[in-house]
Amino acid sequence: MKKAAPFDAADYLDSDEVIAEYLNVALASEHPDLFLQAIADVAKARGMAQLAKDTGLGRESLYKALAPGAKPRYDTVLKLIRALGVELHTMPIAREA
Repeated sequence: MKKAAPFDAADYLDSDEVIAEYLNVALASEHPDLFLQAIADVAKARGMAQLAKDTGLGRESLYKALAPGAKPRYDTVLKLIRALGVELHTMPIAREA
């Protein structure tokens, strides 16, 4: 019997559109760790060393900021998002009439 390789989302994050949609879905979740995990997956797909260089943060700091249960500062999240080449936007919630 063959063993299946563990699923790694980073293997499928191969275009800006896919990355943006992946982050949007994670951001819509009620679980904040899911969004940080999505950022970590994108960082892995893009290369953690390059992301560290682009943000001016050390690799160790990035791993800490994206670890499960981490509470990264807002400015750190913004640096990560911008370095990953995406933007965050808001829109009104559809309310039932």
